[in-house]
Amino acid sequence: MKVMLSFGTSKQVSGEASIVIKANPQDVFCFIGESFFLNYQKWAPEIIELEPLDGDKVFIGAKGRQVREDNDALIESIFEIAEYSPYSLFIIQGLGVPYKHTYLIEDQEQGAQARLTFRFDLLEIEIFMRPFEKLIRVAIEDGAEAAVENIKNLLTTSTASAL
Repeated sequence: MKVMLSFGTSKQVSGEASIVIKANPQDVFCFIGESFFLNYQKWAPEIIELEPLDGDKVFIGAKGRQVREDNDALIESIFEIAEYSPYSLFIIQGLGVPYKHTYLIEDQEQGAQARLTFRFDLLEIEIFMRPFEKLIRVAIEDGAEAAVENIKNLLTTSTASAL
């Protein structure tokens, strides 16, 4: 009997959260997608630096650089816009660092509100981190919950029109 060990294969860890926002789906998408380089740090306070590398315009293939603070460590990564479907889907993907952020916006109640689903995928984890996979998943899920709550709060406060 041949035994196959998966030591060399990569493993993905994901977390997802959804929330209903009393805002037009187009407004939610514009806040997240169209104004990504302006607004990302507002809902992700762990991002301490954000720089568009191809100008401020958002389009498929546009690249950015971010520095995030994670447990007192600064982590820099380059990402690109992987999907940009107005009013419904916005995805960024790490280049060199294997992660993906997916923002799905769905119309609810004929434009009166939107369901926002955010998914974070850590596309692979190092073998030495596998014993901590459950802790990593919990941290990712907590981060996803915080992201959708922050976006909702930003969009539904009285200052949202100024964003």
